[in-house]
Amino acid sequence: MMLSMLLCQSTVLVLTTSGCSCWLVLGRIERRLRLINSWAGDLKLSTGVLWYSRRMRLTRRAADDDAMSLRRVNVAILVLLAVAFLIIVQRNLLNLNDFLRSENPDAVPGMILPFESEFSPELRPDLVRTGEKIPVVITAAEERLGAVVAAMNSVYQNSKANIVFNIVTMNDTVDHLKLWMTKTQLNNVKHKIIIFEPQLLNGKITKNPQKLDSVKPLTFARFYMPVFLPDAEKAIYLDDDIIVQGDIQELFDTSLKSGHAAAFSDDCDSASTKGIVRGAGNQNNYIGFLDFKKEAIKKLGMRANTCSFNPGVIVANLTEWKRQNITNQLEHWMELNAQEDLYSKTLAESITTPPLLIVFYKHHSSIDPMWHVRHLGATGAGNRYSPQFVKAAKLLHWNGHYKPWSRTSSFTEVWDKWYIQDPMRKFHPVRKHAGDK
Repeated sequence: MMLSMLLCQSTVLVLTTSGCSCWLVLGRIERRLRLINSWAGDLKLSTGVLWYSRRMRLTRRAADDDAMSLRRVNVAILVLLAVAFLIIVQRNLLNLNDFLRSENPDAVPGMILPFESEFSPELRPDLVRTGEKIPVVITAAEERLGAVVAAMNSVYQNSKANIVFNIVTMNDTVDHLKLWMTKTQLNNVKHKIIIFEPQLLNGKITKNPQKLDSVKPLTFARFYMPVFLPDAEKAIYLDDDIIVQGDIQELFDTSLKSGHAAAFSDDCDSASTKGIVRGAGNQNNYIGFLDFKKEAIKKLGMRANTCSFNPGVIVANLTEWKRQNITNQLEHWMELNAQEDLYSKTLAESITTPPLLIVFYKHHSSIDPMWHVRHLGATGAGNRYSPQFVKAAKLLHWNGHYKPWSRTSSFTEVWDKWYIQDPMRKFHPVRKHAGDK
């Protein structure tokens, strides 16, 4: 009985002890589960926070992108509005000029009205031209002043070179010339006006009254280039009945051979002479300009069939010109001709050509033929040259009887492109009308 009780107590003790251990184990497990759950909760919270932060960053970036796009659109709209406003202002200002012209009958064509130079590309002031100066000598006779203006305008507009025009004229033309240069789009052109003194020609031109009327003092200005340009080493001379379609820099860069004071365009081998019908004399060789029966001409030993040249365009080495005393040589032959009448009786063109032919006999350089396409003032020039050829030419010369400001000339539309109307309304190009035959 006693043993049974002991066994029972032992069993109870064991069970009690075992139960306590189980409860301890279970408690520990429960605490760990709670810890794990706590960790899991913290992990979920952290993950949620990270996700939320990332989502907020993406949302914020998208908002910034949208704002940037909106700003760009706004800037584009403002630019377009500004452009539209300027266009409206421009049109209104130009309309104002038209109104002023219609309301003011004294407004002269060719003169620059308010705002016109600012908004018309062809009248917009040039940037200051720098670099090597290109001296261009040209004469300005009162009755041909419109020709000079058209020639200078074509030279200037077709080049960005630093061109300086040296305009040789007579005293009575100065005021008219100055007005034309200052009151039109030529007001930015660099130029110097040189007064030609006719006394320079005393004893050098004929005193024959029948021939004196045909002598124009300004045609001899080319002989005196070093006098007009004492500091220049090189220069270009141009007749007034020309239009330049190329860059004058290219002509100025013409290479002259050593010892040559000038370059001309020869008559025999140029495109200008092909198929030409001459009015008087053989105007592409020396016999057409000089009387080879005269003793002074015979002594020179020149060949009569030597190809002549046209001095309407000259590229001059003025240093060499002065070294060889070219001006004095030319004056000598002018004086001798006044005494002995050395020039050809069939001389059809300029009386300035014969002395140049003598002085520069086989001693001059050549100009590219396309830089002196001439005889546009001769009969039949419109049939001789194609419009394509005329367009390709770099310099056009209306030498001959028919000038581009007259009714009967060919290719007047080319000249008209560069003509600027006379502010004094003295010079008027003559043009054919529908009823003319």
